[in-house]
Order: sequence, then structure tokens, then C-alpha cells
Amino acid sequence: MADLNNYSVIGRMTRDLDERAFGYTQNGKARLNISIAVNDGYGDNQYTSYFDVVVWGKTAENIKPYLGKGKQLCINGRLRQDRWESNGQKNSRVVIVAETVQLLGGRDNGAGSGGNYQQPAQQQAPAYNNAPAYNDGGDFPEDIPF
Repeated sequence: MADLNNYSVIGRMTRDLDERAFGYTQNGKARLNISIAVNDGYGDNQYTSYFDVVVWGKTAENIKPYLGKGKQLCINGRLRQDRWESNGQKNSRVVIVAETVQLLGGRDNGAGSGGNYQQPAQQQAPAYNNAPAYNDGGDFPEDIPF
């Protein structure tokens, strides 16, 4: 069986973007480094985990204007372990390499909002008038092929 490295997480950004968070490689590829906090458990058993995330390419360029502290994100990607040596000490960390990033609710207009939380306007879902007419008795229509 082949190896699998797939990770999905929903969390909130831990800080606003600064000049070090976004940049381009020597080859011109965009890179965005963010950190997210993910809560787990409830009550006295609740704890928070913090994850470093790197977003590459057009995804990084496209989401950058919408990011800010507290913004909720859904990130799908893979885990990568970085290893390095500094002052004779071996170090490592696990980073999420994002393949897709979805912006979720909370902290609308969030890029650098500085705590000015604005509740998103409630929108009514459009009515769906093309629903099949079933009888009110709860029975299934007789034209279902099974």
C-alpha cells in the first residue's frame, strides 16, 4: 500500500500578517507563512494546538488580502517535517503545506482588523421552487426505480 500524507484542519489565525509573512522565492514563486490555533475538547478538557502553515503560489497571492488575526480557515494539505542544526543543536518542526485554503466565517473584513469585529450580514437562502411534489402522507413516490 502506498503512503498517505493528507491533513485537514479548521482553525483561526493567531496573528496579523507582517512583512516577513509574505514574499517571493528567487524563482518568483509566492510564499505565505501563517500560524493557526485549533481548539479541541470541551470544558476542563479543552486545549489549543498551534500549527505553522505555508501556502505557495497563486493561492498565497489570492488569499493574502483577506487574512488577519482571528480569521477562521479550513486548510487541506500535507505535513512536512523540517530539520536543521543550529549551534550544534538538532532541531525539527512539523509544518502544514497547504494545498487548498478556504476562508470561513468570523472576523469578516478581517485583514488587519485590529479587533474591530463585524458580524457578517445574515443572508436568506434562496428559495428552491423546483422541488419534486411528494404526497403529504410521507410515502415515497411510486416512480422510484427500487
